[in-house]
Amino acid sequence: MNDPTPPRFSTQRLFYGWVVVGVTVLALLISAGARSAPGVFLLPMEESLGLSRSTLSLSASLGLLVFGLAAPLSGRLMDRFGPRRVATVGLLLVTLSFALTTLSRSALGLHLTWGLLSGLGTGLVGSVLGATVATRWFVRRRGLVTGIFGAATSAGQLLFIPLLTGWAQNLGWTGGTWIIAAVALVLAPLVWWLLRDSPAQVGLRPDGDPVSTAAPAPQPDPRVMGRAVRHRDFWLLAATFFVCGATSNGIIGTHFIAYCGDMGLTPGFAAGMLAVMGAFNFVGTLASGYFTDRVDPRFLLGMYYAFRGVSLALLPFVPPGYSLTLFAVLFGLDYIATVPPTIALTADTFGRANVGTVYGWIFCSHQVGAALASWLGGVSRDALGSYSAAMIAAAVLAGAAAVLALGVTAPARRSQVAR
Repeated sequence: MNDPTPPRFSTQRLFYGWVVVGVTVLALLISAGARSAPGVFLLPMEESLGLSRSTLSLSASLGLLVFGLAAPLSGRLMDRFGPRRVATVGLLLVTLSFALTTLSRSALGLHLTWGLLSGLGTGLVGSVLGATVATRWFVRRRGLVTGIFGAATSAGQLLFIPLLTGWAQNLGWTGGTWIIAAVALVLAPLVWWLLRDSPAQVGLRPDGDPVSTAAPAPQPDPRVMGRAVRHRDFWLLAATFFVCGATSNGIIGTHFIAYCGDMGLTPGFAAGMLAVMGAFNFVGTLASGYFTDRVDPRFLLGMYYAFRGVSLALLPFVPPGYSLTLFAVLFGLDYIATVPPTIALTADTFGRANVGTVYGWIFCSHQVGAALASWLGGVSRDALGSYSAAMIAAAVLAGAAAVLALGVTAPARRSQVAR
């Protein structure tokens, strides 16, 4: 199928890359909202369906795991067919999975719809779409644009968690699930119409440079993963991103509302704290993108993970109530701030044409960590009666990641070995 002709203004007054950024932001917003739903709906589903928290946590962890496993597939498909087709299919799968979830009443049904199918749909949209678009369309502003996409994920949390909480209270969890399905269905044709796979489709090069003054566009290396798995930096980035997923989406994203419930706080209060995290994450991720263009990304990663470890270690000792705002601010500042420097290190080491494939596998590691922490957090809560042990374990992991991040190859040496 031929692509529709892009708007005429795209190469005249406005670099079309910013239009692509805008539509990508919308796709990431709905993907973030869909991935936030299990944490918000955990308690209402437990009450409505009569299933244990461990069972529901398993469904959520399956969604996170498949979300991660879909990342290498999404990256490879985007490198081969372009992000436009992949993102559109992903949004349609989100619609299908959430619609079918409302019909599921058994553990198996939820594992298949709320877990596997939902993870696949959101994984095709929200895993490597931002990384692929940023590295294809921008070079000089790559860190900034990556930060914008990370901030969009934060904004998805900021917008959707209070909305999902209100929908769950007023419409039930099934009503909120139907709304997510409908929004994804409406967004799919918009993504198909406006998203473009590369600047060449509008007669430009990255950053809007004219074709005549730019170097030839780099081509994906079909054997890049063979090179990546023999490179120490790939495993260091995968290990640190494993910890990122475990300490963010896994333990906090899935269990924070339930954690607040254990302390006698209402779901609305907990959602408000998550919204505070989202607001400060928006700021932190934009700042991270700005500094990634200017500061050694290795040191940024080390600082972020150390900061996260301290905030998680303090959480079990924070009394219930508005004192949790301090944790929400501290943790929110680097919730997704790790993404811009991780993508920058991936692009600089393995080539920006290969980001979809390599970052897809690194992101897969992120979601494996998130899935394990999501599941084990529920198991730990059921076995010990509190989340304290899980929070301390997450803090230790974050400290280890801070050390590993500093072991990634320095920029001067990387430029000598990267293709």
